[in-house]
Formats: sequence, C-alpha cells, structure tokens
Amino acid sequence: MTGRCIIVGDVMLDVSTSIDTEIALASDTPARIALLPGGAASNTSTWMASAGHEVTLIGCVGDDAFGSHAREVLLSAGVDARLSNGVRATGACVVLVDRHHERTMFPDPGANLELTAEQVTSVLEPDSHLHMSGYTMMNEPTRPAALAAIHRAREIGATVSVDPASSAPLLRHRVMMLQACQSVDVLLLNEAEAIVLSGASTVTEALTDLCRRVTTVVIKRGAQGVLAGQGESRIQAPARETTVVDSTGAGDAFTAGFLPVWRSGDTLAAAVDAGQVMAAAAVSRVGASPLPP
Repeated sequence: MTGRCIIVGDVMLDVSTSIDTEIALASDTPARIALLPGGAASNTSTWMASAGHEVTLIGCVGDDAFGSHAREVLLSAGVDARLSNGVRATGACVVLVDRHHERTMFPDPGANLELTAEQVTSVLEPDSHLHMSGYTMMNEPTRPAALAAIHRAREIGATVSVDPASSAPLLRHRVMMLQACQSVDVLLLNEAEAIVLSGASTVTEALTDLCRRVTTVVIKRGAQGVLAGQGESRIQAPARETTVVDSTGAGDAFTAGFLPVWRSGDTLAAAVDAGQVMAAAAVSRVGASPLPP
C-alpha cells in the first residue's frame, strides 16, 4: 500500500453476548459474555496492522480504565493510535450474537463524540489514504470533523474511502452521505446500506446507481459474497467457505484486507479477494478484531 492509512472513527468496548436459544423476554436467557476490543475504526485498524500495513487510528476515548486498555491493545497490534482523552467515558457497545450467528448492536458512543477536526487534518499527507467510519459522519457532534477531514484530504490529493457503517442511522442522514460521496474514491457498504443510500429496490440497481457517484463501490453481502463495480465494470465474488462463529466486525475486516490491495494499484478483483480472506478470518472467531480480550 502506498503511504499510511489514516483511519478515523470509533474506539469501543464491546460487551459481546452470545446465545444459543431464543431470547426469553422479561426472563433469563443463558449467555456467554466477553469484554472485547471494538469500534469500526479500531477493528479495521487492528486487522490492517495485523497484516503488516502502516496504520494510524484517530479517535477519542475516556480517561478511564477501558480507555487505557484500548491504547494498550492497539499498541500491541502495531497501530499508531492517536487517541485523545475525552470528558465522557470510553464508548461501549452491547453486541448480541444470536443462535444464527447474526449480531445486533446497542452502542453508546461516549467519548467518541468528542473527536475534533484538528486531530485528523494535522496528520493527513498527500500520499496518505483517509478511511472514514460512517458513525463519525452521522453523529452530529463529530460530523464537522469528518467532513473537514474529507475536504482536507481532497485538497492535498490524498485518497478517501467511506464505510457508512449502519443502515438505520444512514436512513436519517442519506442526503448528507450522498453529498459527501462526491469527494470519495471508494465506498464500502453492506447490502442494506447500499439500498438505503441509493434508494434502489435491488442490490444490482443500487450498485449501478452508486457507481455513477463514486469511482469504486463495494457491496458486502455476507454469505452471498461481494458485488463491486468501477465505472461500467462489475465483479461478483462468492463468499469464502468458513465456519461462522460471530459475524461482528466482518465488514471492518473486509475493508482492512481490501484497501491496501486497492491502494497498490492491483485489480479490483484482487482487492475484493483480499478483503474476502480477511472477512473469513473475522467470522471464524468471537469478537470484531484479531486482538485478545
């Protein structure tokens, strides 16, 4: 990958809760619970660093034990973590992994809401790549910082990618995201996000619409693989066979595999394949990153 990847977004503590039965509402449901490193930006950074790439993570944590632990595990993974201390507590997310291995998340962003534009713009260089988590763009307190970072990246000639991160908030912020996409080189999103953002009724129509707006579009479809496009060119790649344990962070891992190959100038197919390899590794383990609890 040419230049350092600057990843901006959430650093979280994940309270991973896995169950093997239906939820007994208003009663008890047996579960396995683990405290794990999380946050879309943190996940992508650690997966990318684990493959030997230079990564700088820009974020904000609380001045607390969980924030200190986040710094330690990111450092151990080889991530250049530029984390400021916020007034709020370190962000946390309850991740419910059901018996079908699908995850539902209940996030509290905490100190992530205190990210500033200066934290990001001060480290951007012309040969760097800026990857922006959609949460940073859609959370009102951090939106100015996210948009300022994208503007600065384009101003100095750095490349930019965005992952909208979640379909529910995207529905509320669709217009803003579409406007931001005018300054983006790569858009990485899942099928639900692609349909929400494009307004299309099918994933194929969504890809066609989004390829008119962004040079490279990648739609992650879980077990159905990946659809990707550049201009009029289209790629459909099946998912790699693996034993699925936990789908949390699979998209973040895909991004970590995809971006370095895309940045190297290799083919879109090669970049998608690299993303698939890392996503398969992610779903075969508990938690969203390659880091230990």
